[in-house]
Amino acid sequence: MPPSSPRRPVSQAAPRQVARPVVRPTTSAPLRRGDSVTDPTTGRRRARVVSREVPAAPGLVVEDVETGWCGAVVRVEKAGGVRVVVLEDWKGRTRSFPLGAGFLEDGAPVVLVPPVAPPPAARGPVAPGRTASGSFAVAGQRARVARGSRIWVEGKHDAELVEKVWGDDLRVEGVVVEGLQGVDHLAAAVAEFRPGPGRRVGVLVDHLVTGSKETRLVADALRGVPGAAEHVLVVGHPYVDVWQAVRPARLGMSAWPVVPKGRPWKEGVLEALGWPRETPADLAQGWQRVLRSVRTIADLEPTLSGRVEELIDFVTGDQLDS
Repeated sequence: MPPSSPRRPVSQAAPRQVARPVVRPTTSAPLRRGDSVTDPTTGRRRARVVSREVPAAPGLVVEDVETGWCGAVVRVEKAGGVRVVVLEDWKGRTRSFPLGAGFLEDGAPVVLVPPVAPPPAARGPVAPGRTASGSFAVAGQRARVARGSRIWVEGKHDAELVEKVWGDDLRVEGVVVEGLQGVDHLAAAVAEFRPGPGRRVGVLVDHLVTGSKETRLVADALRGVPGAAEHVLVVGHPYVDVWQAVRPARLGMSAWPVVPKGRPWKEGVLEALGWPRETPADLAQGWQRVLRSVRTIADLEPTLSGRVEELIDFVTGDQLDS
């Protein structure tokens, strides 16, 4: 620091002034309210990066540049007459920020604007919008009483993803989705269910590829239970985990990380993304971030969405059984 200048006497006519430190913005983030920017390395003025407007849609992950708080958009609301956006971090904590400038999305400055409201209801019983799966949304439709047929998925994450995208359709059709807790239990579950006319089972299996353990377990289950060949349909996707069925662009990636063999896949992915991975709660929070990024069927890979559609068609065709 430069040597301090001699202090002049304090008097009523000339009160002592306290020097204030000069704070310059860093180059890593734009200023919140569009102030002018000075390069801290040269002291020269530089042009501000133009921020693009982005709707604050639920699930959008942004960072507040002033505090470093990073989280997914939960909702936009009014507080004290001011529009604020509520962000939820990976620990489930929420915090509100003024809607507008001062946020980063994938490292780029953005201005958050209110999300686009869905179109108002149109004439007739059919709403103008569609469900997350792309089906026409039927206004006022009550859930049908559960039919005898079922869709089974391997685990909790698979079930939550199917519910988010196809939940409206499944309630209309009366189809219940149940978890198997692993394809290892498929043979016993099919035998207990006793498939037959009006009691079909559609099964979604992870990593169902030629030569895999999953393929052998499925073959054993269908071979050992009477009626399984006709009333049970097993389809699968090629991914190690259903997380991979979410398009990586929704999380700001060009591709999912490659995890070395022998390492738990989810743990490796969380590490590559820089997300906490030490506890089961970290894993659960990581999945919620992935799930929040899914808005519609368009955010899923066709190798998953096509298989789920196939299962729905199969189990809802049980009225044709003789």
